[in-house]
Amino acid sequence: MAAPSPTPSRASSSERTLRQVRLALAGIAVLAAAAVWWVVKTDHGAGVPGHRGSPPPLAPFTNVASASGVQFRHENGARGRKLLPETMGGGVACFDFDGDGDADLLFVNSTWWPDDPRRASGRAPTAALYRNDTAPGGPLQFVDVTAGSGFDRDFYGMGVACGDFDNDGSVDVLLTGVGGNRLFRNRGGGHFEDVTAAAGVGGAPGDWSTAAAWVDVDNDGDLDLFIGRYVGWSPEMDLKVNNQLVGVGRAYGRPWNFPGTVPRLFRNEGGKPGQIRFTDVSKSSGLQVTNAATGLPAAKTLAVAPMDLNEDGWMDLVVANDTVQNFVFTNRHDGTFAEVGELTGLAFDTFGQARGAMGIDAARLRNDESVAVAIGNFANEMNALYVARKGGRHDQLLFTDEAVSEGIGPASQALLKFGLFFFDWDLDGRPDVLTANGHIEEEIEKAQPGAKYRQPAQLFWNAGGAPSFVPVGEAQAGRDLLTPVVGRGSAYADLDGDGDLDVIITQLSGPPLILRNDQKLGHHWLRLKLKGNGSNRDAIGAWVTVRSGGRTMSRQVMPTKSYLSQSELPVTFGLGPESSVDEVVITWPGGREQRLTGVPVDRLTVVEEDAPPKAAGKSP
Repeated sequence: MAAPSPTPSRASSSERTLRQVRLALAGIAVLAAAAVWWVVKTDHGAGVPGHRGSPPPLAPFTNVASASGVQFRHENGARGRKLLPETMGGGVACFDFDGDGDADLLFVNSTWWPDDPRRASGRAPTAALYRNDTAPGGPLQFVDVTAGSGFDRDFYGMGVACGDFDNDGSVDVLLTGVGGNRLFRNRGGGHFEDVTAAAGVGGAPGDWSTAAAWVDVDNDGDLDLFIGRYVGWSPEMDLKVNNQLVGVGRAYGRPWNFPGTVPRLFRNEGGKPGQIRFTDVSKSSGLQVTNAATGLPAAKTLAVAPMDLNEDGWMDLVVANDTVQNFVFTNRHDGTFAEVGELTGLAFDTFGQARGAMGIDAARLRNDESVAVAIGNFANEMNALYVARKGGRHDQLLFTDEAVSEGIGPASQALLKFGLFFFDWDLDGRPDVLTANGHIEEEIEKAQPGAKYRQPAQLFWNAGGAPSFVPVGEAQAGRDLLTPVVGRGSAYADLDGDGDLDVIITQLSGPPLILRNDQKLGHHWLRLKLKGNGSNRDAIGAWVTVRSGGRTMSRQVMPTKSYLSQSELPVTFGLGPESSVDEVVITWPGGREQRLTGVPVDRLTVVEEDAPPKAAGKSP
């Protein structure tokens, strides 16, 4: 990938010295970690290569997309001109649009270009909405309800963000794409009203928006809207750049051939349910970073991970950028943010280089509540796993990339990673990592022998040892998960109500994978759906801490993760062999705590802010 652009702000001499010291120490750490990884890798012992302990469990996935009624196929509009957006889409959302307690699916689609002769048919591709009609204990079953939903319209879509922006109890939807954004208010009955113009969040006609997140940045009880944009682009610009690849000829353009952008932030002004009042605070927010050397916009954003990194009760934002440094925006509590990516160690790799960052997720990794940010990067660049140990001042978090020593680095290097998220695959209580992979150039093998356009997903099991993460093979995860595809977006949800997490992976110009989790390990689980009352209705940003069997586990209510996609709102805790929990502590957005005991396991429980919990499902 390209060399990084100059840093967006001029660092002081002490900051430069700090960075130089950090990079020197990081380089030594990487070499040492690599040596440890190689020793562990070659010492197979009784377990899987790369780990001294037990092998990953048997917990296979089965692709049931066609059998469940999902016939969607992504369309990227390609006709041989190789326009950059054709390589990027699209996302998927797992959200309960009809309020019946299960996760429905919305697949984001792109479309044909304006001069495509196929438009004469009058049947351009659209997004697809599928209602989950799975009966208790039955096979997964989805019904296509796109027609008349509001999503059945022509739009070159990319990503999706779901959130109840008007706190009326129904989840609304924002779509990002080439040409701006579309905001849909959930009117009930499976119909979504396009309220983009009234909300004023559509952006400019030339925008190429990608990642988006609903998050309460000012703790006022309603959801504000962050929208990341990729590069300044037009078909004419792309054709003029005329990117060439040896052995291929004209190839898809590279990000450094196009100018950077800045994200947008819209503050929700609240009001009565059903009202739409947003204010564009993009310029005053501090999110619009410019290159210090040129004064030009610096961002090339593909993903965002909202998280309260410093535990001060206010949401921060980690932004994954492609070929330029990542950003870390810490919340100043006054409607503005400070960009501290370089100072925290998250901006670059351990050698001070920017990477091609795609998907992102953030989590508390272990019982010590260390904060981890994982990023999927371009081909020939390892996954990143930035970890900040708890301790010291909260406003001085320092992250180090531990991808090598933790086991998710070297095994990922050859693949081109897009979707990435933490989830508890086997319900043992530890967050595992899954990436969806696929190249951008169909003929990449001509230029790079051995490289593949279609690539298998990767699953890393968190074994809790050193290294923590172990690559999972076909014998444990099943053939369907590891089928080579042109993977892009990815998300998870308990689609069939059996407690474990199923996975959806979208393909570029192809059908999605709906991967049913068929684990039969006998592990217990706890699922909680939170409803804010004073906080935003979706409780986005709340933290749930569960104590069980001497362990403490934390999960954030945050559907925004991975690449262009949204996972479900309910949080899932695997309990392993433990059949009860000692205590559940909910920290609502803004910092209010609610403590619960006697919460039942092996079922979904609904918890409303400052109200007794309600069981919402029976043990399967």
